[in-house]
Amino acid sequence: MMGIQYPIILAPMFLVSNTSMVIAALESGITAAFPALNYRTDSEFRAAIGEIRAKTNKPFGVNLIVNKSNFKYKAQLKTCLDLSVSFIITSLGSPQEVIEKCKETGIKVFCDVVDLKYAQKVEALGANGVIAVNARAGGHAGNMEVEELIPLLKKNIQIPVISAGGIATGQQLKKAMDLGADAASIGTIFIASDESPVSSEYKNALLQYGAKDIVKTTKLSGSALTVINTPYVQSLGTEANFLERLLNNNKRLKKWAKLLLALKGMKAIEKAAFGATYKTVWCAGPSIEYIHSIRPLKEIISTLIREYEEVEKA
Repeated sequence: MMGIQYPIILAPMFLVSNTSMVIAALESGITAAFPALNYRTDSEFRAAIGEIRAKTNKPFGVNLIVNKSNFKYKAQLKTCLDLSVSFIITSLGSPQEVIEKCKETGIKVFCDVVDLKYAQKVEALGANGVIAVNARAGGHAGNMEVEELIPLLKKNIQIPVISAGGIATGQQLKKAMDLGADAASIGTIFIASDESPVSSEYKNALLQYGAKDIVKTTKLSGSALTVINTPYVQSLGTEANFLERLLNNNKRLKKWAKLLLALKGMKAIEKAAFGATYKTVWCAGPSIEYIHSIRPLKEIISTLIREYEEVEKA
């Protein structure tokens, strides 16, 4: 479907994914996507797409947040359509408009899902595939383990299922494929790459902490977000407080409360990603357990593929 050598998507990561990472991924036989929200203006967003296109003609995609918290959604979708990106990954909202408009241009649409109900909804809308986000994903994680989620989706929907969460080694990639996944979306291990733009403190945290140090917090975006349990996160707490719960349960105020929380949380994550302060919030998944060094992205990919092929031959 994607015209790639290996069934892997370098997952779009907020504030992390950049053009250098995408280009390195495409040159390594996989595909990649980056969040449109990583660029402040439409001209910067268009320039990023142009920069990738100038280096390679391989397929790549864009992640769009399609709920009301993203005021830039309409303009971002128009840019994706104007410049004919290969695919769009939708997150946190209804993908109906994206699917309808992309059908006219041939752009493929893959939708983040965490359960069967939503997967069946997006299949009915015409999605080309689903990104099955399991409980071991970095960022906005699901609640189901990969062993349960992938077989459930494969049994009940007909479109491709891409497994997302908990993959850092070739053995884990093989396991996801053996469960029935058509491909895998992999993110956390690539934060620890030379091309990744985040601070050295963030990268070193990926080496120093392990799977046991990953916690879910609802304090930053209103949806469960997996982060490293730093001293600051511990002091902040991971559960919404009384006022936040009150606002989130009020039908009139819920939308605006969630929007303000998301904007505040994104700002906190941005500060932590590019500078070290005591108020440190670093997004990551449990697969940091398998990160032992900072390496070129191509080397990380080649190791992953080699391990996968070795397990497959065994």
